[in-house]
Amino acid sequence: MNQLDFAGRRAVVTGGAAGIGLAVASRLAASGAKVAIWDRDEAALAEAAKKVGGALAQALDVTDDRAVDEAARTATERLGGIDVCVCSAGITGPNTTTWEYPVDAWRRVFDVNVHGLFYCNRAVVPIMRKGGYGRIVNIASVAGKEGNPNAPAYSASKAAVIGLTKSAGVTQLTRISVFASSLPSDFVSPITAAFDALYAGAFGLPSLPATDAMLTMRP
Repeated sequence: MNQLDFAGRRAVVTGGAAGIGLAVASRLAASGAKVAIWDRDEAALAEAAKKVGGALAQALDVTDDRAVDEAARTATERLGGIDVCVCSAGITGPNTTTWEYPVDAWRRVFDVNVHGLFYCNRAVVPIMRKGGYGRIVNIASVAGKEGNPNAPAYSASKAAVIGLTKSAGVTQLTRISVFASSLPSDFVSPITAAFDALYAGAFGLPSLPATDAMLTMRP
């Protein structure tokens, strides 16, 4: 395991109760960071907090902008600030054609994957600006670059994540010592399992265990 130095840093990880989010939260904690885990699954959140020693467990739905704002305030109070935010919360939605895709399901995918991520970025940046330091990682997907078959909402939502991150990271945040990046990769996790039965290896890309996921941010 490569060593990362996050001693004294305060991190928020959304979707941190499982998959990539839990792996990242564990690595951050092991690297010296104080960690807050955000997830809507209270039972899984409680178990995750046990695995990530000393983590602050905060149950919330990232699609609720007011709940996100309140969670950010609480994390700031409890941890002493927020230096790092990893937005890993996401859902796949149904696997079907564009013309058969349920409208409600489309909205739900965008509410979680795009709007929820935006709310989290929006909530933490002012805190990072005040502290003069920030690192944001928005988990995207190869689907956002290439388009996965029979996953129109998921693919479009992850393309939106990449675009949002580029807009914020390149044109806005670097001037205030806050750096944002997206991670469009393929991992073995609960969210990718939904696709595996349909087109395992369709892009010829290896799947990596989430516990070996590289944290692509500068400490």
